[in-house]
Formats: sequence, C-alpha cells, structure tokens
Amino acid sequence: MAAEKKVKAIVKLQIPAGQATPAPPVGPALGQHGVNIMEFCKQFNNLTKGKEGTTIPVVLTIYEDRSFTFIIKTPPTSELIKKAIKIVKGSSSPNREKVGRITRKQVEEIAKIKLPDLNTKDLQKAIKIIEGSCKSMGVEIVD
Repeated sequence: MAAEKKVKAIVKLQIPAGQATPAPPVGPALGQHGVNIMEFCKQFNNLTKGKEGTTIPVVLTIYEDRSFTFIIKTPPTSELIKKAIKIVKGSSSPNREKVGRITRKQVEEIAKIKLPDLNTKDLQKAIKIIEGSCKSMGVEIVD
C-alpha cells in the first residue's frame, strides 16, 4: 500500500475559464508553494475549454512533493444569475432598487447547475438558496 502524500496547502482561486496564465492571481498564489504554474494553467485551460466568459472557482490541493490535484467547481451563483438576465452587476441597494427580473424556470435551471456544490441534495431547497441570492442582488423573481 502506497503512503499517502502529505498536503502542503489548499489554494482556492476564481479564474476565467480557459484563460489561466502565470500572471496574477494564479502565478503568485501557486509560485509561493513551488508548483509548476505552466502545468496547472495547461490542465485548467484544457478542462474549461468551451466555457469561456465564465469565472470558474477551483480548489487546488498542493502536496509536499510539489505535485497537485484540483477540483473545478460550478460558476458563482451571482454570475449565473447575471448571465441569465443579461445584467452587468447586482443592485447596490437590493431592497429599494431592482436591477432585473428572473423567471422561476431560470431559477430552477441555475439550481440544477449549482446542485453539486450546494450543501443540499434537494432541488427545492437548492431553488430556495438561489432565490435568496437573487433577492440579495436586487433581482425580482417572476412566474
């Protein structure tokens, strides 16, 4: 039985899909741990091809021997909401100022995309979570 590798660090980054480069924030975050930055960029860009224009969160586990593994998460909820209703940003005062409207069907689609990363396996509860994000962004939910 092989000895398990010792984890040196866990780094969380949000990188535009297919656009990881050694420039900040990727380079400095990985360079301090001695990771082969170009190797990470190559792997990340290959995995996220076709998702350009979306920010992808990634959790990178770095081991003592400078090797690494990473997990790609689903895009941030706010980004999915903004893309669904074609707005640039959420409201600065969500209770007073509404920036757009989203249908329940769109909310359900976003909930299905986000389900693997949410702390529930129940679609109805996931929909409630997404509705909360909409409310905090100043997005009105319509039928």
